[in-house]
Amino acid sequence: MNKPCAITIAEHFSALSDPRVDRTKDHLLTDILTIAICAVIAGADTWVAIERFGRSKYDWFKSFLPLPNGIPSHDTFGRVFAALDPTTFSACFSAWMAGIAQLTQGQIVAIDGKTRRGSFDTASAKAAIHMVSAWACSNHLLLGQIKTDEKSNEITAIPQLLKLLHLQGCIVTIDAMGCQKAIAKAIVDQGADYVLALKANHATFFEEVRDFLDERIDHGFGPFAHAYHETLDADHGRIEQRRIWSTSAVDWFEERNQWAGLNSFVVVEAQRTVGEHTSVERRYYISSLSGEHAQPLADAVRSHWGVENNLHWMLDVAFGEDACRVRQGHAHENFATLRRIALHLLKQEKTAKVGIPTKRLMAGWDNKYLLKILTG
Repeated sequence: MNKPCAITIAEHFSALSDPRVDRTKDHLLTDILTIAICAVIAGADTWVAIERFGRSKYDWFKSFLPLPNGIPSHDTFGRVFAALDPTTFSACFSAWMAGIAQLTQGQIVAIDGKTRRGSFDTASAKAAIHMVSAWACSNHLLLGQIKTDEKSNEITAIPQLLKLLHLQGCIVTIDAMGCQKAIAKAIVDQGADYVLALKANHATFFEEVRDFLDERIDHGFGPFAHAYHETLDADHGRIEQRRIWSTSAVDWFEERNQWAGLNSFVVVEAQRTVGEHTSVERRYYISSLSGEHAQPLADAVRSHWGVENNLHWMLDVAFGEDACRVRQGHAHENFATLRRIALHLLKQEKTAKVGIPTKRLMAGWDNKYLLKILTG
C-alpha cells in the first residue's frame, strides 16, 4: 500500500550512479536514499541517527522497500553519501523541483549564497562549503542549488546554477556579488528579467549611479522621468518607512550597452525607528525592468530577503545546518541536499497547521503522517 513513495523517490533519482563496486552493494541505493530522506524529515542529523531511525521503523520500511540485508549501518550511510556525486544528486533534486514548480509570469526568483560553517575542517585546512541557492519567493520552493568551487566564488557558481533553471518570464534578484555583466546576459538570454544590487565592488559604476540618483532625489528629477513608491510597516515598537525611486534614464551611462537589457536604475531608502533611535540607509540597484513603475521593483527587492527568512534561517534553526559536523568526502554537500529535500516535502504538507520543527516530530511519531509528507 505504501509502494508509491518508494517508486517516486526511485524515479526522481534514477540518474544517480551507485558509487560502490558490486561486491560492496549489500544494500540497494534506492533503499539507502529513501531511509535517509525519511530520517532527515523526522529529525535525524547524523548517520548514526539515520541508522537508528531505520531500525526503529524496520517493519514499516519493509512494507515497501526490498531491504535484502536489513537496515544499512551508519558506516554504510556515511560511505555512500561521502562517495555519491553531489552535482548529480543536486541536479536530480533540481529536476524534481522543476517538474512541480509552476513559475508564472513575473514570479520572483531570489538567488543567494550561504556558507555551511560546520563544514570547515581545521585538521585538513578544508574551507567551509558555500552553496548558492535559487528560491521561488511566492510559493516558497527551492528550485536548485550548487556548490561554489573551493578556489572560486558566487560569480562563477551563479551562471552554472542558472543553466539548471527554467526562468522564462521570471524576475531574478541577486545581491551585489552577482551584479556581473555575464550574469545579467545569462538571465536575459533565458527570457527573464533581473534586479541586481549595486555596491562598491563596482566602484566607478556604483559611484556614478549613486551620485546620479542622490542628486535627483535631493534636487528633483527635472526632465528625467521617474516613478515613486512608499510603504510603512510598524510592529513590536519598530517603524520602517521604505521609499523607492526608479528611472529609465540610463542613456547617460556610457557602458549601458555592456549590460544586457539594462533599462532602469533604482534606489531604496529605508528609514527605521526603534524607540528614540532612527537610521536611514539607501541601497542601489540596476534592472532590466522598466523604471516607469516603482512598485514591481519594490516587490522584487523586498521579496529577495525571503530566501534568508524562509530557507537559510529555517535550515539553521529547524535543521541545525550550521552545527552539522558531517564532512567526509562529499557527505556534507549531500547532507545539505537531504535537508533541502526534507524542507521542501515538509513545506508542501499543509494539513498540519504547525511549524516545521513540530512537523518533524510528528513525522517521527506517526508513520501515516510521514507517508503523507512523502506522497504530497
